Amino acid sequence: MLNGLWLSFFLVAALAGLSRWLFGDDPAVFAAMVESLFAMAKLSVEVMVVLFGTLTLWLGFLRIAEKAGLVDLLGRALGPLFARLMPEVPRGHPALGFITLNFAANGLGLDNAATPIGLKAMRALQELNPSQTVASNAQILFLVLNTSSLTLLPVSIFMYRVQQGAPDPTLVFLPILLATSASTLAGLLAVALVQRLRLWDPVVLAYLIPGALALGAFMALLAGLSATALAALSSLLGNLTLFGLILLFLLVGALRRVPVYENFIEGAKEGFDVAKSLLPYLVAMLCAIGVLRASGALDLGLDGIRALVQALGWDSRFIDALPTALMKPFSGSAARAMLIETMQNFGVDSFPALLAATVQGSTETTFYVLAVYFGAVGIQRARHAVGCALLADLSGILAAIAVCYWFFG
Repeated sequence: MLNGLWLSFFLVAALAGLSRWLFGDDPAVFAAMVESLFAMAKLSVEVMVVLFGTLTLWLGFLRIAEKAGLVDLLGRALGPLFARLMPEVPRGHPALGFITLNFAANGLGLDNAATPIGLKAMRALQELNPSQTVASNAQILFLVLNTSSLTLLPVSIFMYRVQQGAPDPTLVFLPILLATSASTLAGLLAVALVQRLRLWDPVVLAYLIPGALALGAFMALLAGLSATALAALSSLLGNLTLFGLILLFLLVGALRRVPVYENFIEGAKEGFDVAKSLLPYLVAMLCAIGVLRASGALDLGLDGIRALVQALGWDSRFIDALPTALMKPFSGSAARAMLIETMQNFGVDSFPALLAATVQGSTETTFYVLAVYFGAVGIQRARHAVGCALLADLSGILAAIAVCYWFFG
């Protein structure tokens, strides 16, 4: 799957470049495509520099949590649920604890913590994988739920809106929460259908229903707060949780007589080794994405969607937010740039800007996550992971459009 996907990026880019040269009289497109190759290769190294520090830091703390028994405790608590969703993972396996920590970090918008924890979970799942190059069912479910981007507190989106002068930075909080819930549900259902998971199992429902009720209660509580209080709570809760986790790991480790410093160094060394193995996969994926963007293929697709929508007589205001939606599965930085550009061009509280912010907060950089998570363990055949992940992204985008029309007209 990855082989065909990667090749298709270059073939589509080549066709788009040829059409711009032959029919648009733009021979400079090939220079832009070649320049993009080198720019993306440079960006891959810059991303790696950030990942080196982040992975080294968090895998050091995670080694302390592992030795202190916290990861095993989480794994045992969620054993009955994952026995149904990931039957090939033994009860109490460390992977279950890392998966839970990863979902919690993603939900709170702690991206810097979520990625290293997720890589640790993927490596633990790879130990159970009978194939060294083909993704297992458990790895696919974990990756798809990651790419569905369930986020309870989208602090980064609030920050972008503050930077652009929004009088109410948290205006998009509930739309993002609804849209990201839709994308996560779609991803879970897609994988469950392909893998024939029984989501109506009483044990599964016993975990999911209270979780859904708790999420609804949390949404109701936050909906009653003022914009200022909501922004303050989002920032406080995210940072407090992040530092609280570090303190929890250290204190429990010390109480259980774990040599915390030595274990931090041991885990940090592992983080360095993991980060080092990611560069080839990042270069491959980011260069393909860069060529596709420079060829103008994404612009052609946007123009086609606009023409179709106008021909059907539909409201086409959402088209101006689609650059963010189209870029998000490929590149987080490019989608962020598109979001900021939309805010500046149309106004921070315009419909396109509000929709772009909602899309940015409710979808994930699917191909980047795919390259990093599967690349870290050498997976080459993704099976149905890409299809299910893209379905979750599409569901999140469509839900964001519907919710924004509902909230903002």
